[in-house]
Amino acid sequence: MYKLTILLFILFFACNIDSYAQSDTTVQQLEQVVISENRLSLPLSEQTRSIIVIDQKQLSTLPSQSVAGALQYFAGIDIRQRGPNGVQADAGIRGSTFDQVLILVNGIKISDLQTGHHSLNLPVDIENIERIEVLKGPGARVFGQNAFAGAINIITKNPDQPFFKIQASGGQHSLWGAKASGSFKTGSIKHYLSTSFDHSDGYKYNTDYDIANHFYQADIKSGKNRLQLMGGLTSRKFGANGFYASPAFMDQYEEIQTSLAALKIARPLNNSVFLKSSVYWRRNRDDYVFVRENPSAYQNIHTSNNYGADLNLSISNKLGISGIGLDVNQLELESNNLGQRSRSVATLFVEHRFEWLDKKLSLTPGFQMNYYSDFDLNVLPGIDMGYDLSENIGLYANWGRTYRVPTFTDLYYSDQANRGNPDLQPEFANTYEIGLKTIHLDGWNGQMAFFHRQSNDIIDWSKADAADPWTPDNLIGVNTSGIDGNLTWSNISQRTVIQRVDVGYTYIQATTVDVEEGGFSRYALENLKHQLSVGVSLRYGQYFSQMVYFRHYDRVNLDDYQLVDTRLNFHWKKITAFVEATNLFDKTYKETNLVTMPGRWLKSGVGYTF
Repeated sequence: MYKLTILLFILFFACNIDSYAQSDTTVQQLEQVVISENRLSLPLSEQTRSIIVIDQKQLSTLPSQSVAGALQYFAGIDIRQRGPNGVQADAGIRGSTFDQVLILVNGIKISDLQTGHHSLNLPVDIENIERIEVLKGPGARVFGQNAFAGAINIITKNPDQPFFKIQASGGQHSLWGAKASGSFKTGSIKHYLSTSFDHSDGYKYNTDYDIANHFYQADIKSGKNRLQLMGGLTSRKFGANGFYASPAFMDQYEEIQTSLAALKIARPLNNSVFLKSSVYWRRNRDDYVFVRENPSAYQNIHTSNNYGADLNLSISNKLGISGIGLDVNQLELESNNLGQRSRSVATLFVEHRFEWLDKKLSLTPGFQMNYYSDFDLNVLPGIDMGYDLSENIGLYANWGRTYRVPTFTDLYYSDQANRGNPDLQPEFANTYEIGLKTIHLDGWNGQMAFFHRQSNDIIDWSKADAADPWTPDNLIGVNTSGIDGNLTWSNISQRTVIQRVDVGYTYIQATTVDVEEGGFSRYALENLKHQLSVGVSLRYGQYFSQMVYFRHYDRVNLDDYQLVDTRLNFHWKKITAFVEATNLFDKTYKETNLVTMPGRWLKSGVGYTF
């Protein structure tokens, strides 16, 4: 309690500092941000879905060195890390599992047929990101396969002005990192390149890691036509002390290499038809060793490839805007455990947005039709509705049917403790949502939603006796209900220390149905019940700013915990610097049921832009 008292005293003291230096930044007009869907791309102010937009300015203030770490500060997003600084992390949304959230980079699906554990193996550094769009609830159907509970779309930046920036960082546990990025033009082509390296000896035995990210993006604009080329590679090598199976297995080790390449074209065909198309390829190699110093004891090597192409049309007409899209994928896996596997996927999207009453009332029905070579054809309908109560306040409601298909780990994985089930079927859910949002109401922005997800045929790994192997089956249903919301107050005058306050809260009540008595279950319920995040952005004069975040987590299968993180930023001309402390009060906690996360960790860094 005394630590909380000290924290409140610090905040109270900071809030009463007499500081009137004019800030050199302005409040971002979020209503002008166009959400980057492939067909009906609309400004945030016109969206009738539950969406969080995390912009570049906000990312630069967060006490995090990774995308996974940044996402954990926002309501409704459940980041469960095994390793520090995003080495290995899973993302859930509103009580979902990691397999039920679709991750995208610039609209390109980061799906892995081996396992959803690889979804956050992103070939981009946090430095490369323009913004992150988090779409929660049934509206996620617009992205297609495996957006069961939501989708996270990471939009990379491609600056207009040429620059070259170098950065270096260091900290406890022999932490060090180096980054270099730059932008330049050749004729009508904008180029953006970035490379980064991060290392730590680890916060305990066998938790060391090395991460390298390399990213390139080219952007060509000719009139209203746009061509974008993107390529990225991430390499991760890390000690996996207790990551899988049991905390007793301390000598596990893993190396992962993920690459992504895409070519995107966007152009108007005429005054009413706009085309977006892309071709892409994602490769992931996972080399897992049970005993780090003795790979021959047990080793799994999986290599997956995802080849895909999509074609999307946005058609304006007297009745509104129609969206039509087609996405095809060929997924292939070569594994010494799972065997040689392949899967072909085709998805058809159709939707239309109707608008009435001078655009105050909108209705968007749609559906996606999916074909999987190893599962049946299915049709997933949905509908979004919105009504503007005023210029700044709107109501919205959604219903949608979503699904996710089993991974090849679910179907075929086998070892002494686990046995896959080739007879698994997809999971399905009906999701309902009603919400209220505000946009720039006297410096306030926010939204609150009530949601209910009725899930059927949920895949859970279970066993009847302690000596049996874990085996997945479509045994249960899970009903998930709750509320989540976020509220932001921005200081429009910007002449006081407090610049911004962010509050996010999620409450989830999840219950299982059709569960047999007795036996053991691994994943039936591991959701957060309460999640609270409070962030305060402070500014001291012209050069210093600080972000302080308090987070509370109440997970149904683990002990509650509270964390305080902070980051102090310095910006003067071409020089930037930061000092960061995560888990400031050195709490002991777990985000999954296996791994104890790091205690207090101090980090610092400096950058220079030429």
